[in-house]
Order: sequence, then C-alpha cells, then structure tokens
Amino acid sequence: MIKGRRPSPEALRKYSADAELAAKFSRLFGAARDAEDALRQAQARRAPGTELRDLGLALDEALSAAMRAAYAAQRAQIGPLGYDDWIYRRKAKAKPKVKMWTAEAERLLTLREEHRLTGIPRVPLMARRLATDTAPA
Repeated sequence: MIKGRRPSPEALRKYSADAELAAKFSRLFGAARDAEDALRQAQARRAPGTELRDLGLALDEALSAAMRAAYAAQRAQIGPLGYDDWIYRRKAKAKPKVKMWTAEAERLLTLREEHRLTGIPRVPLMARRLATDTAPA
C-alpha cells in the first residue's frame, strides 16, 4: 500500500454501511438470545411442531442477523482502505480486535449452521397448511 492513499468513494460507502450495521450488534445478539430462550421454553413445554418450527426459523433469522453484524464489525475494524487494498486487509486481520470479531462471527456462523442441521423441526406440509388455516386472523 502506498502511504497517503485515500479510500475510494465506494469503499467509504461500504465502510459506513458496515459501521452502521456493526453498531447494532449488541441489539441483534440480544434478539438472538431471546429467540433461543423462546425456542427452549417451547421445547420444554412440548409445544406443537408448527410452533417449534416457527420459533426455530425465527432463531435462524436472528442468528443470521447477528452473524452479519459481527462480520460487518470485523470489516469496520479493518477500516475503509481494506475494501480497496487486499494486502492492507490481510495485514489488518492479524490485529487483536479484528481477530476477536472474526472469532465471534465464525462462532455465530457455526451456531447457525448447527441449528439449521439439527434445531429446526421438520413439519409435514399438510400440518403447516392446517395450522395456518385454523390460525386466528
């Protein structure tokens, strides 16, 4: 990287979007925790399969949002030059704060993938149709 180089306007736009999403991480992480609590409570009270599926899908969405925010925080921690210069980005990934965000994002990715494989109950299509037909409007 050349010293004194400025990031491109596109890099600045991406950086500001990532910084905005990264600022929402704690709220999104809390929403994922709440979604998991709701799913676990429904499992404990042996809720019907359609309710468990809906709660499982809600947890999947919440984990995905938190994971995206963690990756955005990682990119924001690298800085706007990281969008233009791959060498700068690679060197910045060795910094402790960037490593922390990378580890958090990968942990959330692993949780989401594990949840997708084992945590979302499969409900027959006919049962889902019956549940939506009988649901109060």
